[in-house]
Amino acid sequence: MIYMRNALTIDLEEFFQIQVLSRVISDKDWDSFPSDVEKNTRIVMDLLQEEDIKATFFCLGWVSMRHRELIKEISSYGHEIACHGLMHKPITELSPKVFREYTYQAKDMLEDITGTKVSGYRAPTYSITTKTLWALEVLEELGFDYDSSIFPIYHDNYGIPSAPRFPYRIESMKLVEFPISTVRVFGYNLPVSGGGYFRILPYFITNLGLGSINREGKPFIFYIHPWEFMPDIPRIPGLSTLSRFRTYTGLSRTLFKFRRLLKEFRFTTARDVLSDEGLI
Repeated sequence: MIYMRNALTIDLEEFFQIQVLSRVISDKDWDSFPSDVEKNTRIVMDLLQEEDIKATFFCLGWVSMRHRELIKEISSYGHEIACHGLMHKPITELSPKVFREYTYQAKDMLEDITGTKVSGYRAPTYSITTKTLWALEVLEELGFDYDSSIFPIYHDNYGIPSAPRFPYRIESMKLVEFPISTVRVFGYNLPVSGGGYFRILPYFITNLGLGSINREGKPFIFYIHPWEFMPDIPRIPGLSTLSRFRTYTGLSRTLFKFRRLLKEFRFTTARDVLSDEGLI
């Protein structure tokens, strides 16, 4: 084990809200689906409690509005509450005015529920790209200390491949960026830090990649969603072969692999890691 503290983050949302399903499920229909977020989040919280780990929960406003007691419970265990926006809509689909209104509402709601400042933000679908860098100025204006939305990779839905790989202060701003972690292989940044990449890749590759980041003397940031602990999530018709592969592959192995991860690396909140780095 490498004894560097890394950031463990949970994107708190329902399975039917993920971006790939937005093509077949309208947000107007979300209330018609049964909610599993409390059950699945408690699975995650129990695992964290077993290992005495504190994590950052990036909470979607839509979920927080309907599960206020869950947000209070997460906060009461000492986990960091951060903002994942109001609706699970990529910033690329929002105007600056709507983005500001949505983000303000979500941040204000979370601070009202927990009674503590919300310091961190993560955009749905990592949608701060070269086209939406204006969103960083909005986040600073709203009082966030850090963002964790930039994925320094090539991807069909998100990414800024040329962005720095490790935490940094954004030029001419107080806001800090904690980019999603990657490994550098043959001149390319490759994703290794959570979500579908965690489910699909063999665990030894994840372990090797994350360990290599720590061996560079840098912390990594890992992310997972509560719905990824639910192997029997409904199979939604109308998805492409690639989308089905990304969404459903490896769900039955998430719990086992996540247990190993928690035992083999040191974790804390994103805010604490950025404090370790002297950035906030």
